[in-house]
Amino acid sequence: MKYRKKPIIIEAQVWNGVNGEQVCDFMGWRNVTIDEQGLRIHTLEGSMHANVGDYIIKGIRGEFYPCKPNIFYATYEMVKP
Repeated sequence: MKYRKKPIIIEAQVWNGVNGEQVCDFMGWRNVTIDEQGLRIHTLEGSMHANVGDYIIKGIRGEFYPCKPNIFYATYEMVKP
């Protein structure tokens, strides 16, 4: 059997290494830690590290998680306002 991913609209921010305040505002300050290792996201599955260039995705249940750019571009396209 084959399945198609349901079309959903998500919110996301790119972590560029210097936009910590913007990312924290997007995620809520309790969901993220920024330290000498970079950005650490507190997810439903535990703590995950985001590299510079990763997208931070807000899931359909309000959860946050990092996504590599190549996976992001293969999965999502920009929605025009």
